[in-house]
Amino acid sequence: MNSLIAALALILPGAASAQAYQCRMPQIASVPKVMPDGPRRQMPINGYTLALSWSPEFCKPRSDQPSHALQCSGRNGSFGLVVHGLWPESGQSWPQWCEARTALTPAVMRANMCLSPSERLIARQWAKHGSCMVKRPASYLKVIRILRGGLRLPDYDRISREDALTAGRVRAALVDANPGWREEAIGVKLNARGWLEEIRLCYSQTFRPARCTPSRYGARDDAPVKIWRGL
Repeated sequence: MNSLIAALALILPGAASAQAYQCRMPQIASVPKVMPDGPRRQMPINGYTLALSWSPEFCKPRSDQPSHALQCSGRNGSFGLVVHGLWPESGQSWPQWCEARTALTPAVMRANMCLSPSERLIARQWAKHGSCMVKRPASYLKVIRILRGGLRLPDYDRISREDALTAGRVRAALVDANPGWREEAIGVKLNARGWLEEIRLCYSQTFRPARCTPSRYGARDDAPVKIWRGL
């Protein structure tokens, strides 16, 4: 895994985000306990998906919920696209809930909460997905930081004001900001009412952009899209 991290650092140089969101996180006292919601599956990995959640949409019904206060109350900053998780893939299925030999610590968790502003989310993503990729949670989160740092995120707040916005435009904006990416490697997840929930970036086994499976690709290019700005 150390060689993989080194290779990622070379092929994905750091890039400044186009979004001007700020983050201030409190101290973390403990790691939430996470219970599996499905069977353990240890499978060969042939690709990955980096899921980026559109925080204003996630927080719309949750701004006053204590369990989501870190991300949604506004006291720790404002968020645009945040990391939902990095998911290993295996054909039409995925490995999950593998045995974790190293425990996630509060210090490691806090160091990554400006990318994923939820204690329970980080704990769950490590337990369900990261444990099937690497031995240590710090390594899993480091891969996420490298991948996220290599992306320039379009200003989707501004794009949300465009007329006749579509899923294809959401994909094209990210491709324009990131040479080497292709629309076929970018998934767009909408809710039932057509609001943007998540952008999913599909990678090969060597972390190069790769065609998404239909389930990861999500909305067709001509699907109308609305983007909530948190107003």
